[in-house]
Amino acid sequence: MKDIKVLGPGCKRCQTTEDMVKAAAAALGIEASIEKITDYAEMAKYGIPSTPGIVIDGKVVHAGGLPKEDDLKRWLQA
Repeated sequence: MKDIKVLGPGCKRCQTTEDMVKAAAAALGIEASIEKITDYAEMAKYGIPSTPGIVIDGKVVHAGGLPKEDDLKRWLQA
């Protein structure tokens, strides 16, 4: 099971990113625990310069703006 965290304060881009992660995981048939992190102190621990951020299995794979769907699928399959 993949451990995925979506980092962001709850803005529209952050919500869209969370929805994209859920849809990509479902489309690929990947079991995932998806957690939304909105606490600024918790987000700061990952050192991302801007939100939304995506952390998969403890590794930051994306920060700032919406991820590309192809990239998202590649990260989930890694």
